[in-house]
Amino acid sequence: MKKYILYCFTLLTLSCSTRMLSAQELKILTYNIHHGNPPSEDASIINLDTIAAIIKRTNADLVGLQEIDVNLGRSQNIDQAKKIAELTGMHYFFSKGIDLDAGEYGTVILSKHPIVKTERFELPSPIDSEKRSLAIIHIKLNGKTIKFANTHLDLKKENRLAQSAFIVDKFKNDKNLVILVGDLNARPEEQPILNLEQIFKRSQIKNGFTIPEVNPDREIDFIMLNKTLQLSFKNHSVLEEAYASDHRPVYVEIYTPQ
Repeated sequence: MKKYILYCFTLLTLSCSTRMLSAQELKILTYNIHHGNPPSEDASIINLDTIAAIIKRTNADLVGLQEIDVNLGRSQNIDQAKKIAELTGMHYFFSKGIDLDAGEYGTVILSKHPIVKTERFELPSPIDSEKRSLAIIHIKLNGKTIKFANTHLDLKKENRLAQSAFIVDKFKNDKNLVILVGDLNARPEEQPILNLEQIFKRSQIKNGFTIPEVNPDREIDFIMLNKTLQLSFKNHSVLEEAYASDHRPVYVEIYTPQ
């Protein structure tokens, strides 16, 4: 009888170990970096090393950054998307929002995992304003496709409503994991976030304020998962970083499906 109990316990242990190994932790970060210009510094100061150090310190697997300059005079004509990818040793995908001066301005996704597909969609703007985009990368984990999406919604309410509706329509039929991050320029109780919560669950903590960088008093930067797989968040935190940008970074961990 003792041998049988020991045998059953061994099988249970092996089964649990197999499940733990087949599930994979993903560390997620979203950060509006103010084109690398610390707000407390002169506009000519660009500090991408600090941005990269923050990313590396979190050991994030997937990162969504907003307010990225590519070859703009105000930021020393650096391709910031490429440079941050080099500094962090990650794969990257830049998504243009607008042409600006002789360069481009938009968002970037960084990934420790090889990117197998990229997509970019221009978001609707019923009212004339700065164009915004939705960037998506596909990666493979445990033999399954995961989509990681990054965006920066407009300042104008009517545009944010249209843009959030577009995102819901884009992902509403996805059966695999979709991770959505970004600066959404709306608070949790406002309609653009409520729109997204039709199909997404957002990570949240009490007083998880993300802006301004000093004494933050509101939350407009988010990490969300589509509800299809009913996954949970772990270790949500707003990093105590008050120098590098006018936003604070948001960090979350999840476990991917087996």
